[in-house]
Amino acid sequence: MRFLPALPTTRRPRPALTRAAALGVAALLAATALTACGGESADPADNPYGLLQPGVLRAGTLTDAPPNVYLKDGTFTGFDNDLLVAAAGKVGLKVEFVGTDFSALLSQVNNRKFDIGSSSITITEARKKTVDFGNGYDFGYFGLDVPAGSPLTGFDQLAGKRVVVVQGTVQDDYATSRKLDPVRVPDYNGAINQLKAGTADAWIAPAEIGEKSAADSNGKITVAATELSPTPTAYAFAKGNDALRKALDKGLDEVIADGTWTRLQQQYYPGRPIPAGFTPGSGDVAAPGAATPSASASASASASASANS
Repeated sequence: MRFLPALPTTRRPRPALTRAAALGVAALLAATALTACGGESADPADNPYGLLQPGVLRAGTLTDAPPNVYLKDGTFTGFDNDLLVAAAGKVGLKVEFVGTDFSALLSQVNNRKFDIGSSSITITEARKKTVDFGNGYDFGYFGLDVPAGSPLTGFDQLAGKRVVVVQGTVQDDYATSRKLDPVRVPDYNGAINQLKAGTADAWIAPAEIGEKSAADSNGKITVAATELSPTPTAYAFAKGNDALRKALDKGLDEVIADGTWTRLQQQYYPGRPIPAGFTPGSGDVAAPGAATPSASASASASASASANS
């Protein structure tokens, strides 16, 4: 049997990519990936505030702290959030809210998981080490919630008692500074449940949240006392993001001047007096219709006190 020799295989040469073409392909792939992931625009002019998504203000907030910040029918609302939407609109930004725990909020803002924090955040020197604050937009009170029938009537009676607070709030700081060794929970529902179950003697709460919780408890919780907080509440920004902070401060002044701030105050805190000397925003604009009572009248207004975290 004769075998025929195998015919040689002929390979057609493939054109090699030039260095310029290869670099062009790599750049195109990188740009496509960035767009697909919703990353920032490479042109700072398209994203002057350094937002996670140009034109959209991603705000970390809470879901369970009415009337300040909460979810209603699947929508984030409350005084702080509605005010933020109005102020952001003045500088052409849309707000996207995301729920989180207060104990993590400030670090999440500074790590740029969120562009801003909205949760009646009281300005403190300790918190200034983590975030920058805009101008103050509200004032607040502490509330002392207790189980129905409790003999407690004031903050000066808490020594030796089992006191619950939400971790990381100024109420936590308040209790710790007075050496109360508080029980810390991650959210407001946790504090309310402790009182209802009788596993806590008192809850130091943002006053308005404490009042609403008592009203909704079917008589299981009452408000024993309130106390004015010495510092205002403000929105939190990542350290060094001055462009965004200044823009929102400007937007805040505009919604104060046009009456939006006053309208929201009346909507969420009807009848609540404004402490003497408190001015929202930069102080360069007046809030229409927002009468300021005397300091003594403000201090005695325990039944309509505001909340802060």
